[in-house]
Amino acid sequence: DLYNKGLIYRGARMINWDPAAKTALSDEEVEYKEVTGKLYYIKYKIAASSDSSRGGEANATMPSSERAEFSTNSTNLIASSTGGGKEDAIIIATQRPETIMGDTAVCANPNDDRYTQLRGRKVIVPLIDKEVPVIFDEYVDKDFGTGILKITPAHDIHDFNIGLKYNLPVIDTLNEDGTISEAAQIYIGEDRFVARKKIVDELRTKGLLVKEEEYITRLGYSQRTNVVAEPKISTQWFVKMKELAGPALEAVASGKVTIHPGEKFAATYKYWLENIKDWCISRQLWWGQQIPAWYDEEGNVFVAETKEEALEQFKIQNLKFKTQNLRQDEDVLDTWFSSWLWPMEVFKGITQPGNEQINYYYPVSVLVTGQDIIFFWVARMIMAGMDYMKEKPFSDVYFTGMVRDTQGRKMSKSLGNSPDLLQLIHEYGADAVRFGIMISSPAGNDLLFDEASLEQGKHFNNKLWNALKLLKMWSLQHTKDDNEEVENKKLSPDSYRVNGNQLSVKNNSSHFAIDWFKNRLNAVRLEVESLMRQFKLSEALKTIYSLIWDDFCSWFLEWIKPEYGHPIDKGIYNAAVSFFEEVLQILHPFMPFITEEIYHLLKERNDDLIVKQFSVITPPNEEILQLGNKLKELITAIRDARNKNSIRQKDTIKLFIETEFEESYKSIQNIFCKQANAESIEFTPQPAASSITIVVGKEKLYIETTIEVDVTAQKEKLLKDLDYLKGFLNTIDRKLSNDRFVQNAKAEVIEMERKKKADAESKIRAIEQSISSLN
Repeated sequence: DLYNKGLIYRGARMINWDPAAKTALSDEEVEYKEVTGKLYYIKYKIAASSDSSRGGEANATMPSSERAEFSTNSTNLIASSTGGGKEDAIIIATQRPETIMGDTAVCANPNDDRYTQLRGRKVIVPLIDKEVPVIFDEYVDKDFGTGILKITPAHDIHDFNIGLKYNLPVIDTLNEDGTISEAAQIYIGEDRFVARKKIVDELRTKGLLVKEEEYITRLGYSQRTNVVAEPKISTQWFVKMKELAGPALEAVASGKVTIHPGEKFAATYKYWLENIKDWCISRQLWWGQQIPAWYDEEGNVFVAETKEEALEQFKIQNLKFKTQNLRQDEDVLDTWFSSWLWPMEVFKGITQPGNEQINYYYPVSVLVTGQDIIFFWVARMIMAGMDYMKEKPFSDVYFTGMVRDTQGRKMSKSLGNSPDLLQLIHEYGADAVRFGIMISSPAGNDLLFDEASLEQGKHFNNKLWNALKLLKMWSLQHTKDDNEEVENKKLSPDSYRVNGNQLSVKNNSSHFAIDWFKNRLNAVRLEVESLMRQFKLSEALKTIYSLIWDDFCSWFLEWIKPEYGHPIDKGIYNAAVSFFEEVLQILHPFMPFITEEIYHLLKERNDDLIVKQFSVITPPNEEILQLGNKLKELITAIRDARNKNSIRQKDTIKLFIETEFEESYKSIQNIFCKQANAESIEFTPQPAASSITIVVGKEKLYIETTIEVDVTAQKEKLLKDLDYLKGFLNTIDRKLSNDRFVQNAKAEVIEMERKKKADAESKIRAIEQSISSLN
């Protein structure tokens, strides 16, 4: 079809050649690496001229004094011989001396005064003593090397283009396997790099090598075999890409197809399509789909689906040859030439157009793939989809990063740096391996594989199992309210709805814990939904991890834990189970095996997480979330103060609080008292005598203790906190006094900075008052 549209053609062009696999490569199959190479400065003797007219050209018969002046003006890039009958020579720098036998010209910039006198002259190619012309073209960079180039059309794309422009012959000095060909005349059959060394030695022996110079260069390597790829003139099959690239470029530019992460790959995709070259699709391999082209004995080509169709074409053209036995092209198609049809032909959209499956599934929603095949596959699938279906093949493309070892090397069998995945799964568990890879793989960024992340996943698995064990233990104890039934029409203020279930909670100390986690869960679900929509999978997993490890296990379960020897309230237990079910459901896409297992161990059920629908998300109550954060800060501060003052956690304390917001403690006081292990909490406007002072935000807490208080240590800590806050306040003040920031920042950003300033000033006042009370 593409051939009949005029989009596929066969011709001799410069392509990338793999000497090890002996096959053509597409441009995308060549990986460029920075390597340290060498520039070899070689003398090319200037041939004697048969032109007797001076005409501004350097003449080999000019007097020696004029030849000396010629050399000086050329700044030593033309080697002068003022005696001995030797010819003058120019110096050319090359990194590939093994190709000099294929030189068909040398070229300088027409504006380079150093070489203007060489117009109409010829030079002699070293070692094979072949005369080639001196030509001039603005392509030559006057400042690179010696400012004059050897032109080898068979072995460099730029040289090839210059050769076409000036009608130069093409001499291929390399065989398909990278050895020197007969056309080179010397070192025939030698490997290209072995020949390079021998040619350099011969040039040095004959006094034609002026110097060698190291420099950094980019060298192309075959992805298939990792050998240095060779530019080579070869007859191959090509696809014209400009016409196909236009719609594919527009699809991404218009937002029909969204690339994630776009900031990293969208510009790369656009640049490639805007500068695309024709695609070489024929390969000289033994495997693959054989090209559907047949040749008669005169070399005429017939492209068809079958040999019978090709014969029909042959007969229609009424070609009268000895035989009608056509020969099929021996080359096969590039693998990607088949793969770009995947979104369509997987539903038989090309071979059975308009069938039920293609109409239902095309376009698919998301393509998840590696960044290394953005051009091989992704761009080409979009091209094929836009051409054959007149519609994008997918809406979103998510690029994963490459998994590399700790040295930054790509995982490969040849390097032996790939871990045994089955062994890792056996050692850590499948979910732990999934967790370890995903949590350390931000969208599009490469992952430096480290088993420590798998170890983290293993610990996370243990955390989930321990949470299950705790809940199962509580389930055996909550007989207290087993016979209690709550009528839906007579709900008390102590009733809650969690995950669609109506619950009754009698223990007031746990009201806030349930309220807080319900809102925290909704906040996380909203955040995860937003992150997933942006394809920020790693960030989403980190958020879920923090919710489960910190909020659910470390805080919520501790806050609702019944007193030793007492059963848990049935309503509280049911709320905890419902919350656990929800966090398992959120985690399930990342860690499907353990979540499904625990979900069914919690209680008997007939549904599965893998198909369970999410409940509707309720917008969280920010006041409750802030109060929860305050409670965590207060508990953490008390525990830190205990550690620093050698007060054991099991020893009860008396706690005094100086605050302007006494009312806010009403709902959290019982939890705070239990978690702080305080026998009582009192609110006071004055500092308590002989106490340990703690400042938490705008609050001041005093721990009454019988032990002797280290006032100096307390004061030092408060002064340290004061210095930090004053520095923070100075930073905020500088930002708010910056006219450019105030004029350009969004109103909500400025308001946030002002709130930070007010909070810092309030904390500074509280700390200064505390320091004053210690004096």
